[in-house]
Amino acid sequence: MSENNDRFLRSRMLLGDEAMSRLQNSTVMIVGLGAVGGYALEGLSRSGVGRLILIDFDVVETSNINRQILALSSTLGQNKTDAARARVLDINPSCEVITRNLFVNQDTIGEVLDFKPDFVIDAIDALNPKCLLIEELWKHHIPFISSMGAALKQDSSKIVYGRLSQTQNCPLAKFVRKRLKHRGVRLNEIWCVSSTEQATYPESALIMEDDGACVASGRQRHSLGSLPTITAIFGLTAANEAIKRLTQKEGE
Repeated sequence: MSENNDRFLRSRMLLGDEAMSRLQNSTVMIVGLGAVGGYALEGLSRSGVGRLILIDFDVVETSNINRQILALSSTLGQNKTDAARARVLDINPSCEVITRNLFVNQDTIGEVLDFKPDFVIDAIDALNPKCLLIEELWKHHIPFISSMGAALKQDSSKIVYGRLSQTQNCPLAKFVRKRLKHRGVRLNEIWCVSSTEQATYPESALIMEDDGACVASGRQRHSLGSLPTITAIFGLTAANEAIKRLTQKEGE
């Protein structure tokens, strides 16, 4: 048995050779390599996906360490895409990793879509680029899953996978629904990970900051308290759904 087959032996035992072959011949794009996107990347890397396209514009900062798997003392100051690429290749040297350091907006969305991935995980946490990406993926019939808000949540049993039209108690999803509906996007065709938990939080959980996203978008934004456990479950749920979709036979 080759080293690469042995590397993914337990997955192959469960999924079978045909499904593993589909994974190894799939291209998955992850947009946003923060708390959710990083764990989605971890799950996909360890599943044996053959080609990954990783998009983010930010660098690893000390404040990321509490919840982002790519954030380590050894990666501080690195582009998140560089830290991600190194981690993927350490897990699976056979994986083809393509990175782009860019902020998703009207000027860059064409470059994102040009990759024509088999599946996309939207792990963007800023409203404008998130809505733009979802709208364009939907218009171009590119399969994807979107992560809604994981911040301020603590109850893992409330995390669900479902249609955007059915999300509850998620402020981010509420804003996304409103914008996409106005743009004519069918909300029941958008699949996402969200939490139905009604969050309550102390004043200390909400601060204003100027980070990379603010610089790129030209505005200040709120920074929200979050737990590594919840964001990890969001990311791994997204990765799991991607794996399920990619390993299905046509017509299933």
